[in-house]
Amino acid sequence: MKLLSVNLGRPKAVPYTDQPDGVTGIDKQPADGPVRVTAPGPKGTGASGLAGDAVCDTRHHGGVDQAVYAVAREDMNDWERELGRPLPHGVFGENLTTAGVDVSGALIGERWRVGPDLLLEVTSGRIPCRTFQGHLGEERWVKRFTAKGAPGAYLRVIEPGEIRAGDPVAIVHRPAHEVTVALQFRAVTTERELLPRLLAAGDALHSEALAAARKYSAAQRA
Repeated sequence: MKLLSVNLGRPKAVPYTDQPDGVTGIDKQPADGPVRVTAPGPKGTGASGLAGDAVCDTRHHGGVDQAVYAVAREDMNDWERELGRPLPHGVFGENLTTAGVDVSGALIGERWRVGPDLLLEVTSGRIPCRTFQGHLGEERWVKRFTAKGAPGAYLRVIEPGEIRAGDPVAIVHRPAHEVTVALQFRAVTTERELLPRLLAAGDALHSEALAAARKYSAAQRA
C-alpha cells in the first residue's frame, strides 16, 4: 500500500460554486516535493490539513474532521472505464491518491501511518456537491457518484508529519466494529434507516454524522 500522489489546490474563480467569492480549491494538482500535514482547527475556521492547499468554502469543507481527503486509484480507474476519459491524480479534489488501500471500505476510526511520521484517522465519506459536479463536467454527477457508493474518505490528523508521493501507507489500527466509510456514506445520503448503526463508531465518527445518528435514533425511540 502506498501513496501515489499528494495533491494541492489553489484558489480558482469558477461559475459553478456557491462559495460567496465564487472561488474553489477543488482543482488539485500533484505536489513536486514533500508536504507538511497538520490538524487545521475546527470546521468553519480551519481549512485544509495540508500546507499550501486551498479550502475556499470553510462552511462545508476543511476542519478537524475533514483535514485530509483520500481516494483510491482503483476507484478512479473504475470511473475512467465508465466515463471513457482519463482521470489524473487530484481530479476528484483528493489530497491523497492511494494504491492498494480499500479507502471506501475502511472502518471509521481506522488509523493510517503515511510515511514515517504522519498518523491519520478515518472519519467519514465525502458527500458530493455542486462544485464537484461542475468541476468534473459530467451530467447528473452527484447522483451517479452517490449511487456508486465509493466516496473516498475524510481523515483527521492524529500526529502531524511530512509526506510525499511514494510513501508507504500502513493500517496500524482497526477498531472493533463494522462501520465502514461506505456504510456511513449510505446512511447519511440514501439509507437513513442505517443511521443508528453508525453509533458503534463512537467519537471517531465525523461530528456531524454522529449528531445526525444520535438525533435519528432519539426520534425512533420517541
